[in-house]
Amino acid sequence: MQTLKMLTLTVFFSCLFGALSAQQAINLWPNEVPGEAKPKAKAVISENNDRGVTRIAEVTDPLLEVFEPEKESGNGISIIICPGGGYNILAIDLEGYEVAKWFTKRGYTAFVLQYRVPQKQEGALMDAQRAIRMVRSKAKEWNLDTDKIGILGFSAGGSLAARASTRYNDQTYPAVDKTDSVSCRPDFAVLIYPAYLDQGENNTLTPELKVTEEIPPMFLFVAADDKHASSSLVMGGALRKAGVTVELHMLPEGGHGYGLRPGNRAAETWPPLAKTWLETVFQK
Repeated sequence: MQTLKMLTLTVFFSCLFGALSAQQAINLWPNEVPGEAKPKAKAVISENNDRGVTRIAEVTDPLLEVFEPEKESGNGISIIICPGGGYNILAIDLEGYEVAKWFTKRGYTAFVLQYRVPQKQEGALMDAQRAIRMVRSKAKEWNLDTDKIGILGFSAGGSLAARASTRYNDQTYPAVDKTDSVSCRPDFAVLIYPAYLDQGENNTLTPELKVTEEIPPMFLFVAADDKHASSSLVMGGALRKAGVTVELHMLPEGGHGYGLRPGNRAAETWPPLAKTWLETVFQK
């Protein structure tokens, strides 16, 4: 029975990844991974596929998976997507590949970031910074504008996107190569049901988040019945106070962890709103 179960999972994942496969996968770190205790290895897929979600249980060799639009439809804007999972796992299809496909169909170049898990928050920030630098340094290769590189995250991935958007001046790892001489400041950030942004005293802004007027424009979306809803409200308030361009949407219902799969009003609402916001930001 166990052998049959593993065979079924293997076939399922093979079919899934075949349908949602990236054109290219790029390892972020050419040699040793800074701050990583374990040796590089392939990502470990969890046997837990509850709700039809593929989960990556461990990442020790972070990488970017590239999803490009049709050449005639490319708009030069790139989005680095950070799946959620409580910094324990990565919901790699629900909040990664499926989102990438949605954006590439609309002209965006998407990069799904496999950042370090489980519970490697500092390593995850290094990975996000390195990913932004890598996309910017290779922008010509993908016909991208170097000043239109953004980051999008869900739940813990939203936390990571917020950290990358506010801590871009922090040197979190020693320079590896010339890529690290490039700016890691994203040009915009999209946070979908982000978590852990209200970890300050009395549910105020998480202390590590340095909100200044230099932070890139930010889009936030959440449902009121999400247990992490206050993260969006606290972050939105801090951005408004600092004079940062911010757009915040809250629906009455939707819960948490829905990605953009149909059947949930929140999941069906945020993508077109985010697209319209991006068009406004870049006046396209």
